[in-house]
Amino acid sequence: MQPLDEFPDQARRAVRGVLLDIDDTLTTDGRLTAEAYAAMQRLQASGKLVVPVTGRPAGWCDHMARMWPIDAIVGENGAFYFRYDVETKRMHRHYHAPAEDIAANRAKLATIGAQIVAAVPGSAIAADQAYRETDLAIDFCEDVPALDAAAIARIVELMEAAGMTAKVSSIHVNGWFGTYDKLTMIRRLFADVFEIGLDAEKSAFVFVGDSPNDQPAFAYFPHAVGVANVGDFAAQLTSPPAFVTEARAGDGFVELADLILAD
Repeated sequence: MQPLDEFPDQARRAVRGVLLDIDDTLTTDGRLTAEAYAAMQRLQASGKLVVPVTGRPAGWCDHMARMWPIDAIVGENGAFYFRYDVETKRMHRHYHAPAEDIAANRAKLATIGAQIVAAVPGSAIAADQAYRETDLAIDFCEDVPALDAAAIARIVELMEAAGMTAKVSSIHVNGWFGTYDKLTMIRRLFADVFEIGLDAEKSAFVFVGDSPNDQPAFAYFPHAVGVANVGDFAAQLTSPPAFVTEARAGDGFVELADLILAD
């Protein structure tokens, strides 16, 4: 990972949009700062596409799509995208799985979640689970005392044994049925909504994140950026981002926005 100030100036000037993780990338210690929110607003006001890409639930994403200065949002680790049309006051929703499959999986997710919490002392169903539609989130440090690496690995193991895809974020282990990820839905969104073929134009878009579940996007985007706390997961990264900010979390996102918008 190169320091952010090594970001090529020609590439910086060609940036057309920013895709960003939320937890510990946009937020700091679980809170959205005024500076980070303003950085999103400045990027969008400059004509850049702004698209959060998060593991957070559908209920939260509906709110963000309506209220935040963003062009769309990918949620639940790639299960869907939401786009709110401000002019028509209409929400557009696209899911990876059909509605009948999502409904059928809900009972399975509840059962598996209860089994994991019973098997891994100190873990808990994530507080935002009630607002999720497609996945199971097990909390290992957001609202519970931080669990060690062995406990986190055990959560992943139990999810995978149940036939789920499991990914570790900075706060949760998320599990779902299917082989999609954040990048899968990013590409679908850009083709459907923005009419952009990312395979040909990915160098004009920056993805910024902080944790192992961001690795497909880190590997795909040549100008991917990690906020400084991505270094906390260095041992787990097989596909690190090309660049890293000096500042951590939301301050790192502001640092990136300032770079992109510099004259």
